[in-house]
Formats: sequence, structure tokens, C-alpha cells
Amino acid sequence: MSGAIDATNDFVVKFANVNGSGSASANGMFAKSILRMGVPVAARNIFPSNIQGLPTWFEVRITEAGHLGRRGGVDLMVAMNPQTWDRDIAEIEPGGYLFYDSTKPLPASKFRDDITVVGVPLTAMCNAAYQIPRERQLFKNIIYVGALAALLDIEIGVIEQLLAEQFAGKDRLITANVAALHMGRDYVAEHLEPLKLKVRRADKVGERIFVEGNSAAALGAVYGGASVCAWYPITPSTSLAEAFADYCHKLRIDPASGKARYAIVQAEDEIASIGVVVGAGWNGARAFTATSGPGVSLMTEFIGLSYFAEIPAVIFDVQRGGPSTGMPTRTQQADLLAAAYAGHGDTKHPLLLPADPGECFEMGAQAFDLADRLQTTIFVMLDLDIGMNEWLTEPFAWDDARQLDRGKVMTFEDLEAGRDFGRYLEVDGDGIPFRTYPGTHPTRGGYFTRGTSRNPYARYSEEGSVYVGNMERLLRKFDTARSLVPGPITRNAARRTREGVIYFGSSTPAVHEALETLEARGLHLDGLRVRGFPFAQEIYDFVEAHDRVFVIEQNRDGQLRTLLINEGEIDPSRLTAVLHYDGTPITARFIAGAVQDLMAGRLPEAAE
Repeated sequence: MSGAIDATNDFVVKFANVNGSGSASANGMFAKSILRMGVPVAARNIFPSNIQGLPTWFEVRITEAGHLGRRGGVDLMVAMNPQTWDRDIAEIEPGGYLFYDSTKPLPASKFRDDITVVGVPLTAMCNAAYQIPRERQLFKNIIYVGALAALLDIEIGVIEQLLAEQFAGKDRLITANVAALHMGRDYVAEHLEPLKLKVRRADKVGERIFVEGNSAAALGAVYGGASVCAWYPITPSTSLAEAFADYCHKLRIDPASGKARYAIVQAEDEIASIGVVVGAGWNGARAFTATSGPGVSLMTEFIGLSYFAEIPAVIFDVQRGGPSTGMPTRTQQADLLAAAYAGHGDTKHPLLLPADPGECFEMGAQAFDLADRLQTTIFVMLDLDIGMNEWLTEPFAWDDARQLDRGKVMTFEDLEAGRDFGRYLEVDGDGIPFRTYPGTHPTRGGYFTRGTSRNPYARYSEEGSVYVGNMERLLRKFDTARSLVPGPITRNAARRTREGVIYFGSSTPAVHEALETLEARGLHLDGLRVRGFPFAQEIYDFVEAHDRVFVIEQNRDGQLRTLLINEGEIDPSRLTAVLHYDGTPITARFIAGAVQDLMAGRLPEAAE
């Protein structure tokens, strides 16, 4: 292994499997075993949209330094899919390692001279040990986890404990899986040498948890007071609605009566889903739907109704590859414009842009306060990378003294005292009128909700000046939202610089690592992470303070850049797009390379 990569707690392992082979559970166990040894990992599942047969990849970055974005490049490829063999081999770093099933001999032309090849006859071992075809397939995955544990010095007892937890109460399965695990470990001990890639026990994980963004957002919705979820299944948002149902079953059952204190409706389509949400919001409930880009397209008419009739609603948009059906199981940040301006006519909607599951929880709860306060639709913009992958994040925190912000709601007492109520009446300059809940008062405070123009007292009107006055008030309300959505976070370079980067969402950890890499090369850039729309003034001030700003995003058309130019009337030449949109999560290497090339006046290379 002369010239082989030598690294401890700092390397990338990638599993190349066939979808439907049962590998996902074993690969996830591999990642979690390293976490149990106190070493942070960043895991990414890249999978096809069919049930089985197509290629799937699972990438695990072992990173004691705590870099939770994708690095780029592969140090150890676990190649279990003949269909993608050539592509997988090409990804291995020079000096890296290839682990494969050596049951059938392969010609030398299928390998590379600059990597170390490690073969284990997995199929032959399974055929000898198991008679049932499905058992052979499933236990093959556990055998290679055992072999990898021996090659990388992963503590076998940690994996045994994970197996015991996964199959708790099923002793036969525990015994069978542990036996397969040891089969792989024993083969390596007898026939192979450990690799120069090592996992060593550390204490870098702390109290952090490993959780998907969809699950975190669903729990945030529970804590945010949501009681109605109406949804239609669509990848990659389905697990958010399912997680909400699970949490409600645990946390929203009346202990006295045993009755559910929530309503979850799987509607016939996305249009019906958002209709239920808007109806529930009008009735005073906190309601949401979870969807992705195609669903937002279908929902736009009801979203426009929410905007114009001023009814609270929350939409969790877990973004995926488009247009149309696009790449349903790949990640992008390509719904920004669709969400920000959803609806016909002049509409604008606040967006929340979480960067990790911790913020999915926080913003998942905050969205409902904002929806009530602003009486409009609030979008929480996740993506598949955050939503369906497990990320290492700080434990969620909640202040039990926190009260729900229901905004401007006129009470029975207010109406009984004769307070002037106009449903769309400007009262204090922030553009937000008072509303009432249905049935608040038997004779006062009633109004018609409609999607047509009306005067401040909710009476139908098509008078031009009345319409213009209402539309301008809605703009004032949107400007009020500027101070309510989460503000940007800046990251100053070690030296004063006139160059910067703007970024958001799941790109964040890769951007931070890329900035460190560029700084080590003598290239210093300030950073600003956008967390909400409408944009705070600090974002425009950041652009003004720099001669050139790179806007990093995962879509083709530079949608965040377009929003910045459109909303802030920024000179387009001041904002340089850095775009990654092949459907895989963006890498630190791509960002650093693209920015460095652009700073040197070169066109960046395409993403890999």
C-alpha cells in the first residue's frame, strides 16, 4: 500500500449499491457506529425514484474536525453494483481504496494502478452460509459491514449494540445478524491487512443528535401549535407529514378522554390539501401542508387567496430537482421564485430558509407565529438534502414560557365595547388589519371572505382607488415582515476584504469549509447567510460594502441572485452566480474551486 492515503478520523467512504437490496439499513448502521465512537459523520443518501433495481449511493464523511457538508472525492469506495462500476472506480482519489465482492474474478483492466484493491468473496460466503435467496442478499450487507469494521478499526461491540437495539425483542434476528457481522470481520482478520484509513474513538460528538430535517420540522410544527395537517404524498416531503402524525399520536392525545386533539387529512390532491389548510386557518386553527415544487404549482390559486383574503397558512416546501417531474429524489434549491411569488397577479410571500435540522425545528415552530401575525402564507424552504438525510445537530431547545403569537385578533370584549372593526382596515401603519375568529360575537365582527377586491370593511368593491389602497397596504405588511423573519448571519474573513459570498440553506456547511480552504490559499472572503425573505437591509448593506459578491446556490438560474436583484434593485454585475444543480448535494471542493477560478478570471469547471 505504498502511496496509499493514510488518515485517521478524516476520510470519505461511499457505498455503491442497487436500490431494493436492503443495503440502506446496513450502511446507516455503519455511519452510526462511528458516531457511537465519538467521531462526527456527515451522511448523504443518493437514491433513485424507483422501488428497486437502479443505482443508489450512500456517502459517509468521517470528520473529527466537524465539517458536516460534503467534501468531494472518495477515499474508500465500497463497490457493490456492477452497473456503475466504472463510474464508481473513477471517483476514488489517487491513493484511495476499493472494496468489492471478489467472488468472480475481474480482469486487470477493471481496476486502477493508483488505488489499493481489497476483495472479499461476499457472494461465495453467503451462498455457503444461507439457503434462502433473500437471506443471502440481506446478510451480504451485514457481512461487508463486519469486514469494513476490521479494515477500519471500528469497534465491533458498538455495531453489536446497534443490532441489539434495531432488533430488540427479536433474539433470533439479533443472533443471525451478529453471526454475519463476525463472518465479515473474521475473514479480514484471517486474510487481509487493515487499511491506513482508521477510525479512532474520540469525544467530538457530545450531546448532538442525528436527525432528519423533515422529522425536525414536523416536531417544530407540533411545538408551534399546529393542529391541522392536510397533505398529498410527494417525494421528498411525505415523511414530514408522517412524522407529524407520529408526534401528534404521542403528544396530542387528550389524557382524560383519549381523543385526538389534531386533524390530519390525506387529501385527494395538492389543491384539496391547501384548500383544507386555508379553510382551517380562516377558522382559527394553525394549519399546514408539506409538499414540493410540483405541489406548489398546483396550490398557487389557493396561495393567492391566502395572500389576498389574508388568511394564515404554512407550507413546508421540501425542494427537489425540476422542472416538471424532474429528478424527484435528488436535491435542489430551485423553488425560491415559485414560492416567493406564488399566485397570479402581484403576490409576495415570506420565506424561511433553514440550514440544518435544528433550524428546521426552530423555523417550523416560528412559521405559525408569523402566519398568524402577518395573516398570510409562510413558506419554510427545506430541500431533500436537509429533509431526508440525517444531520448531526444540537439538541432542540424550547422555552416552556413561550406563548403563541396569534397576532391582531379582535375579541368578544373588544366588539362588545363597540370597537371599530374593519377586516381590512389599516390601524397602525404596519399594514396588518385585525381579524376575528368565526363565532366570536353573535352580531358583530362578521365578514365575507372572498378573493375579490373589497373595501376596508370587507364590502365588495371594484373601485380602482379602493383596490390600489388595499394592494399598497399589503406591500406595507410585506415590509413589516422584513423585521419579523430571521435575519442574516455574517461571517467575517480573517482580513479586511472587498469580496464576499452570499448563501443559504443546506449549502451552508460546505460554504463554510470552502471559505476555510480559500483562506488557507490566501483568498479571503466575507460571508453572509440569508435566512429569510423579505430581505433585511443588512443584506443590501453587505453587497454595497463589497466590490464583488458570489451568490452560491443549488439551481440553474441563480434564483436567490434574481430575488436580490429584483427586490433590492442591485446592479447585476455586482453579484456573480456560483451554481450547482446536478441533483447531488453541493461540495466544499466545488465551491472553493469555482470561486477561486472566478476570482482568477477563469470559468469554473462543471460540478462532478
